[in-house]
Amino acid sequence: MIRLATSALALSLLAGAAVAEPVAYDFDKSHANLSFSYNHLGYSTTEGRFGEWEGTLLIDQDAPENSSIEFVIDVNSLDTFWADRDKHFLSADFFDAEKFPQASFKSTAVEKTGDNALKVTGDLTIKDITKPVTLDVVVAAIGEHPMAKKPAAGFAVTTTLKRSDFGMDMYVPYVSDEVQVTFHAETIEAAVSN
Repeated sequence: MIRLATSALALSLLAGAAVAEPVAYDFDKSHANLSFSYNHLGYSTTEGRFGEWEGTLLIDQDAPENSSIEFVIDVNSLDTFWADRDKHFLSADFFDAEKFPQASFKSTAVEKTGDNALKVTGDLTIKDITKPVTLDVVVAAIGEHPMAKKPAAGFAVTTTLKRSDFGMDMYVPYVSDEVQVTFHAETIEAAVSN
């Protein structure tokens, strides 16, 4: 009887471990950058970034498929390092930021594809147009942060979008339809609230 009870206890502990909840991580915005680049007329590469965004990240190290991310971008925080171009990009010709001030991404699947590699599939919404997108993720580091002394994770994320998919086809094909998006970030395990 004691052996049976001990076995039941062990199984319940194992079952509890198997269904452990993913852990929330906070973005360290002082060590993060959401940027993009595109080809201009075949002569140059133009770059830009979004300075304001919020992300919700849940990580399950043991079962990465249970991880998830949601992201909301303030479109008006766009910066291409040239004020007139920023104004044009925020106009109705492109982002129409007055009408659509936010863009968002919500993951639908996470797949481990290598020792430090993931594919994150999700829905990207720009100008109320939603399209499936796959992000290639390289896990730069995961472990105890040497300064914060807390669990931390760092990522390099890349994907290529077609801006015409989101109703922004002005000057295609002379100005590239394809836009390369890159996101670098450090994250720290979130404090547990009581």
